[in-house]
Amino acid sequence: MEEAIRKADILIEALPYIKKFRGKTFVIKYGGSILLEESIREAIVQDLVFLYFMGINVVLVHGGGPNISEALKRAHLKSNFYKGMRVTDKDTLVVVEEELMKLNELLKKGIEDLGAKAKGLTGKDDLIYARKKKAEVDLGFVGEVVDINLARFKKLIEENHIVIVAPLGRDSQGIVYNINADEVASFISYKILAEKLVFFTNVKGILRDPNDESSLISSIKEKEVKELIKEAVISEGMIPKVEAGLSAVEKGAGKVHIIDAKIPHALLLEIFTDKGIGTEIVKNS
Repeated sequence: MEEAIRKADILIEALPYIKKFRGKTFVIKYGGSILLEESIREAIVQDLVFLYFMGINVVLVHGGGPNISEALKRAHLKSNFYKGMRVTDKDTLVVVEEELMKLNELLKKGIEDLGAKAKGLTGKDDLIYARKKKAEVDLGFVGEVVDINLARFKKLIEENHIVIVAPLGRDSQGIVYNINADEVASFISYKILAEKLVFFTNVKGILRDPNDESSLISSIKEKEVKELIKEAVISEGMIPKVEAGLSAVEKGAGKVHIIDAKIPHALLLEIFTDKGIGTEIVKNS
């Protein structure tokens, strides 16, 4: 009986959040090594479908770096990186597309198996418009987002789909580019004025002391985030996510959340409980 009452209390705690977010849109970024772990993937898919049946619109942007690296190794192709970006020649692009399409279909099937409608979109779809990314070296078919097909996004959402996006885009000549998934998620979130942009990671969130998980910062403003980057408190792999999050908040998205995908049902705990379990980045007041 006590366990049943505890569960009911949790549902009651979630009620104001369900009411507040019903009809809103969340953009979720999910990738990296955590994409390979089946138990984590299943829990995340369950959370997404829960949001769906709560009346929340969901756009899922997925990466695929480790899968791509493994596939390149099998194909005897070398993985080359420049400042964290995968140098993508024509042969590499073929592998990138193949692996992202596989992951896209895997996530789509998982969502549909739980009863939700899903639409998977890749670089061949008329969705993300890109251009070649400029750098000190030639990155090949690495791109950056210049725009999205907003009307199509809205139509898919209105048709009650969970939209699953692979980080690939096309230019005006139809050339496909490999794009950083954090950047894609950020761009989409502010273009569609998403209520939330959520980054799944393998850490708890932003830590004031990177070596102390108890130093988790639950809520932080834009200006404070920039100060922590300057002080190198936020460093290395966390910087691209945080900068993508800052860009989204500055340009019109709501809050940004950084959460640990290894915590079962981390998304629901972050969104539907008073305390949350990760870090939220909010606009300067």
